[in-house]
This record gives sequence, C-alpha cells and structure tokens, in this order.
Amino acid sequence: QVHFLESGGGLVQPGGSLRLSCRAARMITSTFNSVDMGWYRQAPGNQRELVATISSGRSTNYADSVKGRFTISRDSARKSVYLQMDSLKPEDTAIYYCNTVPSDDGKWNQGTQVTVNS
Repeated sequence: QVHFLESGGGLVQPGGSLRLSCRAARMITSTFNSVDMGWYRQAPGNQRELVATISSGRSTNYADSVKGRFTISRDSARKSVYLQMDSLKPEDTAIYYCNTVPSDDGKWNQGTQVTVNS
C-alpha cells in the first residue's frame, strides 16, 4: 500500500534545477489539509534528514543546507506537495522522500533519486 508517490528526480548538472512532486495517494483531503508535510533525503552512508517542511497553514521551514535554494509548496486539491530545487550542488545528491512531519514510519515509499553531477 503506497501512501506517498514521489516523482521528478533525475540527473542534473551543478547549478541546475529539478521539481519534485509527491501525491498523498491514500490520504483523504481533509486529513491532508490538516497535517504538516515534509521532504526528506538520504544520501549514501548518511541518515535520512528533513530538508523542508510546510505546515497545514503553509508556513515553511528549511534546513540550513538548502535555505535560499529550495522551495516547498502544497496543493490541497491535488493532495500534493512539491519541492522546487534550484542551484543544485553535488552534495544534494540523495534519494528524496516525502512524508508527514513528524514522519510516519509506516508510510515511507521508495523515494525519487536526485543525482547532481557534471
């Protein structure tokens, strides 16, 4: 049972951009509208980290490593969360996941791979 469907990853050169999408496939709209959502990432050999959060009221918060380069947004009608990633760096290479904040460990999906490499 897939709860969050992530897409939009790929291979991009340093300085490039990508837009990730996540649809809350199994969440009813009222629930989606009431929860805080986040984008997480996990690089090889590292623990999963939270990089961007958007509250139910659309307040946003970012990890220092991505502040000023990444923008999180949400669309209630589509039950979706997006991550616009600009000025990408090789250290942004990771698998990116979406989940609630705090995360629900039973709802991790396979994520979407982002590779920043020249």
